Amino acid sequence: MIINNHQIAHRNVVSKYYNFLPEEIDVAIKDFDSILEEQGYHTNGTMFFSIISDPTEEVMTAEIFLTIDEDHFINKTEEEMFFRSYFLVSPMVMTRVMDNFDEVSQVKYWEIINYIKRNRLKQQTPMFVEFKNSHSGRNYVEMSVGVK
Repeated sequence: MIINNHQIAHRNVVSKYYNFLPEEIDVAIKDFDSILEEQGYHTNGTMFFSIISDPTEEVMTAEIFLTIDEDHFINKTEEEMFFRSYFLVSPMVMTRVMDNFDEVSQVKYWEIINYIKRNRLKQQTPMFVEFKNSHSGRNYVEMSVGVK
């Protein structure tokens, strides 16, 4: 199922580009988190990423986003990172992956792309992937694309 008029909105977001094998995304996230921690910043658990490369490529290029508690950011390293006090992408089309992310995500990716084509929308952003938790504690993933 595709949901229209979705948006991603977060405050105090730091991002960094990474290249990695898809199964090693957690290594990239931990690396990014440790870079921020070493600089004295406190991530608060919100993480999402955008898929920059073709999703069928062996090595994925992604921009990983982590939110921090601080409302300012000064990069004291040579790492290239970007800070946004407010991050918003709207409007978007979105679908959810409730189980078996590794197996279902490719299907859901193409479901969104085909929906955009069928409805004569124009893709404005790369694919965003957000890891979320329901009030009951269930983990799931939202995949979304900015459209016009």
